[in-house]
Amino acid sequence: MAAFITSLESVAEIVIVIALGYFLRKSGKFADSFKGNISFLIMNVALPISIFVSVLDNLTRGKLVGLAGGLLYTLISFALGYIVAIALVYILKIRKGRRGTFINMAVNANTIFIGLPLNMALFGTSGMTYFLIYYVMNTISTWAIGIFFISGDDPTKEKGSSKGSFNWKKLLPAPLIGFLIALAWILIVNVKLPMWIDKTCNMIGGLVTPLSLIYIGIILADAGLSSIHFDKDSIAALIARFVIAPAIMIGTLLVFMHTGAGIPNIEFGTLVIQSATPGLAVLPILVSQSHGDVDYATNLVVTSTILFVIVVPILMAIINFIV
Repeated sequence: MAAFITSLESVAEIVIVIALGYFLRKSGKFADSFKGNISFLIMNVALPISIFVSVLDNLTRGKLVGLAGGLLYTLISFALGYIVAIALVYILKIRKGRRGTFINMAVNANTIFIGLPLNMALFGTSGMTYFLIYYVMNTISTWAIGIFFISGDDPTKEKGSSKGSFNWKKLLPAPLIGFLIALAWILIVNVKLPMWIDKTCNMIGGLVTPLSLIYIGIILADAGLSSIHFDKDSIAALIARFVIAPAIMIGTLLVFMHTGAGIPNIEFGTLVIQSATPGLAVLPILVSQSHGDVDYATNLVVTSTILFVIVVPILMAIINFIV
């Protein structure tokens, strides 16, 4: 019951902020250029800082070493997730402009805004270490791998048209740079940020989620609420997120358990729940920067967030049955 209420509250918060963006755009309070301004602010300022400070606040050298064992399970799960997602893109003939979105939807999750509060409600502070395992791998997966599937899915680029100067910004996007700097800071500098700098970074980083949700509201206002629908590609992506991803994680954990690995029940539950959290709130912004199908990305983020309320109790029942 607690899981259902927590997930419902998380979804309600998200829907309210999306609705705010929707109505402000519909009422003409946001200019046409505002969407682009939000996108720039999130991707080049707030998100890199958010990733940098959240890594420093949640990880230390000792924690990184302690997480090494659990990272193996999630590494295998994410690798299998990418293989299955790429295969489904070709089997289902997902069109260009949607492929990067589909792959990211199938593999990467909204761990911080939805996954963290839900995990605290379900497993308490004892599940925090295992949450960090998934958080680290999800962050690496999103900004070192997932983002390149989106940028490589630009429908405005012709096949083989990559001639000319190499764009280093595509190789090292700002969010990935923020993550790499944070890891280097932990491993080399290993000094805590002064409190006032940490607070300032957290304040700037805190802009990411609300602005991303307002951006989604603006997209919905421009496209119309009728853009929320369940076509073939959307249903396939939702099945990948809520069925295939947790199934891969459960299968991976069960294989390790059968080979003698001691996986605590809380770790099992945490990793499975996190593997099924909704799509990234910033997904429509990433897709927009690569000229992809923004309406498709927005539809998936909104529908996956709402459907998550139903998914959580079902997953918890499955977890309790297994462990």
